Amino acid sequence: MSMTDKTVALRQSKELSGGKPKSLIERAYRDLGEDIVHGTFPPGSKIKLEPLSARYGVSTGTIREALSLLVSDGLVVANAQRGFSVAPMSIEDFQDLVNTRLLLEVSAFQASIANGGDDWEGRVVQAFHQLTLAEQRLDEAGEDTFGHWEMRNREFHEALVSACDSMWTLRFRDILYRQSERYRRLTYTSRQNPGQLVHAEHKKIFDLALSRKSQDAVDALVDHISSAVSFAKVSQILPTSDIEVSFRKFNNSEYTDIHNRS
Repeated sequence: MSMTDKTVALRQSKELSGGKPKSLIERAYRDLGEDIVHGTFPPGSKIKLEPLSARYGVSTGTIREALSLLVSDGLVVANAQRGFSVAPMSIEDFQDLVNTRLLLEVSAFQASIANGGDDWEGRVVQAFHQLTLAEQRLDEAGEDTFGHWEMRNREFHEALVSACDSMWTLRFRDILYRQSERYRRLTYTSRQNPGQLVHAEHKKIFDLALSRKSQDAVDALVDHISSAVSFAKVSQILPTSDIEVSFRKFNNSEYTDIHNRS
């Protein structure tokens, strides 16, 4: 089984078990990945196995396995003879990520609009309703509010492409979506009233998708996904090269304490 297949298998295992990991590797993979996405470990920082072993309560071998899976997600970089480090963030990487994601997302979305039946429409309607409720709370302060919105946002975008019958398209789209969460978190938490802004974009996509206006729906989707890059460029919240991003909105005191003890 390839590393990508292992990664997908772990995600499917977690979904089938109601979100509870079945193994220590799966738990470490999930928890470490979430910490990277949430900014606990800054982009470009070196990863030391022993502190992570203590942090997550597993062996260094388990941490190494989890890191290898995160390499396939693009969240961790494996350096020859130098171990692992958190993948850097830059405006160039964000643009490349969005461009590649759109190639897959647009294809899957078009296939879903063309082939989706009543079940597909039902999934989209339910996901949009739950997303709307989350977006009404998104402008409230707090990490928990964003985390709940992120879950509903993922479910909505998955519903939009759920009638696509290409397993490989959906598999690699999932990897790109997960990778983009770091950037999405940074851009949305840096904007004023993000809930209002993003809801208008989602509603437009929703209405056009259910009306089966394929090209208009695709254009709305492209504008929506690309808007975060445009904001990042204008606001200059990302470096223009692979330099470590300063996460001013994230609390990294725990990270600093862990590595000072190593």
